Amino acid sequence: SSQGFPELKNDTFLRAAWGEDTDYTPVWCMRQAGRYLPEFRETRAAQDFFSTCRSPEACCELTLQPLRRFPLDAAIIFSDILVVPQALGMEVTMVPGKGPSFPEPLREERDLERLRDPATVVSELDYVFQAITLTRQRLAGRVPLIGFAGAPWSLMTYMVEGGTSSTMAQAKRWLYQRPEASHQLLRILTDALVPYMVGQVAAGAQALQLFESHAGHLGPQLFNKFALPYIRDVAKRVKAKLQEAGLAPVPMIIFAKDGHFALEELAQAGYEVVGLDWTVAPEKARERVGKAVTLQGNLDPCALYASEEEIGRLVQQMLNDFGPQRYIANLGHGLYPDMDPEHVGAFVDAVHRYSRLLRQN
Repeated sequence: SSQGFPELKNDTFLRAAWGEDTDYTPVWCMRQAGRYLPEFRETRAAQDFFSTCRSPEACCELTLQPLRRFPLDAAIIFSDILVVPQALGMEVTMVPGKGPSFPEPLREERDLERLRDPATVVSELDYVFQAITLTRQRLAGRVPLIGFAGAPWSLMTYMVEGGTSSTMAQAKRWLYQRPEASHQLLRILTDALVPYMVGQVAAGAQALQLFESHAGHLGPQLFNKFALPYIRDVAKRVKAKLQEAGLAPVPMIIFAKDGHFALEELAQAGYEVVGLDWTVAPEKARERVGKAVTLQGNLDPCALYASEEEIGRLVQQMLNDFGPQRYIANLGHGLYPDMDPEHVGAFVDAVHRYSRLLRQN
């Protein structure tokens, strides 16, 4: 590659993402760079959350920590989906024990005028690109590096709700009462996300994951109207822009949590990989999405509270259900802060061990 990055030694994750055969099932974990690791808590203790996100050195260190412990098949850059609303000019703070908080959420249609031009977002997020380039260098080709972003609807929920919500009633009120303004906001977010994701690839990301974390708050009708068109648009435009920029294509992953009602649509949305949460039965998912996409997932994160022996059994069952090819093992959501790193190691090792056995039989 033009930046003179070290040659990739383990491309198993990328091959599985593209639908090629692999010798074993690749595995990584959502939130693998996280508070379950004592070294993460130590690194993070000194800084506030978003200051950490803005430090390429810190992001690089946090991204590499899990790889020093576990033979994972991919790294995912340490960052946050809310850097995009920040770059659009909204204030976001991370409140310990409570999560993200927007002191001035979008309340009225006219509040959209406060947002910066989405074209300026890329220059605001240069620190993410720096973190990706630095991490890609320091990975020394061990495994591929994944970049990511939040999908438009999920970002909209935070910007309107002002934080997390169990019902998303304010954000959904917008969809019902202000459909035009909602589409306007979702378009602004899409216009910001496309160059941001392309910029991540230019900086060295070798795959991209789009997180539609709040898909489950929408039913099929609202999802098809306010989430899916933008999910599709992001994939289509990112791919076109990569080509225009003369950059090699990268596999794209869509992960819509609790979006099981839209599996068929997501499988046809232009992504190589569809991530599944733990509420979906692997065989049924495979039937529904067909053979054209790779599936990623979907062990219940709480299964890591089980004994290492039981984790091995659960992984074996999961691998049997998904089948050996066109599959990337992962959890059905992120790791929790109180999880035992030893059990994460047991999960990773079980995937590698059983998937090799499966292929022999």
